[in-house]
Amino acid sequence: MTDYQALSWSRLPAMIAAVQAAGDAIGLPYIAAQADLGDPEPMADEEGRPYAVASFAWIDPAHEYWRDRKLALHIPFLTAARLVAEPFYYSDGALNSWRPTGLLDAVDCSQVRESPHLGEAIIAPVHLPRGLVGAVVWCSREPVGVAALFADHAERMHTLALQLVATHNEARDRPRNATVPQMLTRREVQCLRWAAAGKTDGEIGTILSLSVSTVRFHLRNAAAKLGATGRAQSIQLAAGLGFVGARAA
Repeated sequence: MTDYQALSWSRLPAMIAAVQAAGDAIGLPYIAAQADLGDPEPMADEEGRPYAVASFAWIDPAHEYWRDRKLALHIPFLTAARLVAEPFYYSDGALNSWRPTGLLDAVDCSQVRESPHLGEAIIAPVHLPRGLVGAVVWCSREPVGVAALFADHAERMHTLALQLVATHNEARDRPRNATVPQMLTRREVQCLRWAAAGKTDGEIGTILSLSVSTVRFHLRNAAAKLGATGRAQSIQLAAGLGFVGARAA
């Protein structure tokens, strides 16, 4: 274990307590947290005990949701957390935030709406570099006026969620073998952007007036600098680090 990991583990209990206290203070005491929505294993402490057992209570005490490895694929709160990076809230069968967005409007909340246990909720997504997406969910069993609570407290709750998720991932050494990438050249970034757009090496060469061998040279160099193994991972890491944007060229 590195010194950074040990320090992170030592700080996590206070962060967990702060997340719980924030929910208790506004009537949202039931909490679920996951540091990486792509990881089927639950978020757990240093001894491997899920936080859902060791730290946070859930609205339905009989529902051991952390044992469901497919849960993150079909829960609307987590679907929405993948789509937006800002906090949002659930009330009366719909998701809302501090600004209108079609992304939240398009999420089907019927599954949650039919739950007899859930009242309202505030959800704080956490989007970290290298494609890590986590979330903290604060819930109630009855309506608590969550819209007004969100306006007053969402910013701080989002900060608490970011601190918890980022520190937990540091403690767990996630992502594995992450390093600070070397500076990419302009040509390397251009080749990655066109590769992300689905272009072949030959097509990239035509677009950039380069030979195929030169395109491959730049892509190999970019992969080495990013610590990637292969074209797909190079594109994923480049996108997660902001080298490849939404417009892939």
